[in-house]
Amino acid sequence: MQEFEEEEKLEIVQKFPGWKEILKPTTEMKKGFYSYAATLRDQEYLNLPFPREWSPLDEDWKLPPNWKEIIIEKMDELRKKYRSFQVFMDICVRCGACADKCHYYIGTGDPKNMPVVRGELLRSIYRRYFTKTGKIFGEWAGARELTEDVIKEWYLYYYQCSECRRCSVFCPYGIDTAEITMLARELLNSIGISQRFSLISAAACVRTGNHLGLSPGGVVNSIRYAVDDIKEITGVDVEVPVNKKGAEILFVTPSGDYFAQPHWFTFIGYIMVFHELGLDYTFSTYAAEGGNFGFFHSFEVAKKINQKIYKEAKRLGVKWILGGECGHMWRVKHQYMSTYADETYEDALKVLEEPVNPVTGTVFENASSTKMVHILEFLADVLKHKKLKIDKSRNDHLIVTHHDSCNIARGMGLYEEPRFVIKSVCNHYYDMPDHSIREKSYCCGSGAGLLADELMELRMRGGMPRAMAIKYVHEKYGVNHLTAACAIDRAAFPTLLKYWRLPVQMGGITELVANAMVMEGEIERDTDLRGNPLGEYLEVEI
Repeated sequence: MQEFEEEEKLEIVQKFPGWKEILKPTTEMKKGFYSYAATLRDQEYLNLPFPREWSPLDEDWKLPPNWKEIIIEKMDELRKKYRSFQVFMDICVRCGACADKCHYYIGTGDPKNMPVVRGELLRSIYRRYFTKTGKIFGEWAGARELTEDVIKEWYLYYYQCSECRRCSVFCPYGIDTAEITMLARELLNSIGISQRFSLISAAACVRTGNHLGLSPGGVVNSIRYAVDDIKEITGVDVEVPVNKKGAEILFVTPSGDYFAQPHWFTFIGYIMVFHELGLDYTFSTYAAEGGNFGFFHSFEVAKKINQKIYKEAKRLGVKWILGGECGHMWRVKHQYMSTYADETYEDALKVLEEPVNPVTGTVFENASSTKMVHILEFLADVLKHKKLKIDKSRNDHLIVTHHDSCNIARGMGLYEEPRFVIKSVCNHYYDMPDHSIREKSYCCGSGAGLLADELMELRMRGGMPRAMAIKYVHEKYGVNHLTAACAIDRAAFPTLLKYWRLPVQMGGITELVANAMVMEGEIERDTDLRGNPLGEYLEVEI
């Protein structure tokens, strides 16, 4: 393994200052740790409050004249609207059980990345303006004044949280720091403070139906390229329906799957599997996105984006919706639909049906309310009923481990389905250490809008705990292939693996299914979907 030069070594110094010191606002915007401000164009397109051009590096953030009153009034509104907000503000006893559970604290050593402290950044303001002790005793009660420096600190640290919820697993009171982060971002939005990366994607999704701004022609061309690749690899001609009215199933996947690497092989896998099953489904050029970057910004933007899938399902007259390998798409659908529900959603539910697998007859009762099924639930059911011809030896060149993506694992409870699918199509699978998987899974370090180039050092540091767990199984078992059912993971891990010098490739789970699947009428195959020779252990270059 390559040695780093002395100046390239990553230094992590964990600090433990007292509470008085901790509550002094930190406003230094260090390169690699702060997000760029949203563009004026995206702010205006989404009709956000107080649109303007500003920079985190400026002394003057051009806040509205009555910004303080706006924040306090918005906080009052949110604490009355969401009971969880007030509960989380009131019940923390600073026990510190969460302190070392955050990957960003482990990777940076910055005490303000401890979940307990991240909560205090907002809780201290809540105490000052909404509790008697805080109003009377101020700093002695852990309260502080709302100042412009506090706003700058909020922006810096609430965009150093990936909302992964790992800390909530260890909190004896069940405090969800991810929701505190979401509410803090909501407060920042109320005075026109928004992050660029999330809003670029959100605005593109509202405008075109996907985060990447792909036109309908672009979506269709990507599907055509996939069909060509499948023909070249398997010799099988497949047809892919697009905007087909009356299809039984609407399939929605993250827009990154349409062209990004390594997402592309998962995308090909979907089409191959659906063809082999004879599924009556359709893609949509309008709902060509499963994700919702509004979820990382504000409730109103998230609700606006959430409408598109159900609106399109109703327009096409499908019975139910099948979703691809996406992360936060599923957290939205399983935890926040009552928050984001509107007339569009309610109208669609009147015509959609409880999902039933047309191949096996299985009724997906868990999806009776949302009418949406995760691809891994679907594949697990299909493989359990042996509806695909599988040759597991086609994946023998891979030794596989799995990353439990935060949003479908902790946010949805999909722990066993991914492993069942992988083990059904692979002979060589090993889990990472118990403290780093399932509900205790470490984050990739790039979720919740943090997959931005300007945050690269934060991402590499935050991804360190997961990288070390991968290193362990690589060195012990020879693992050379990492799977994750999340588009952000598939985008983040190649850079993280390279940074930490790990010779492991990244991919989705459906790719492995398609590798192992024997299609009717296929030519003899001697490579996987990526062109790697079958049978030989794959040596991955760093």
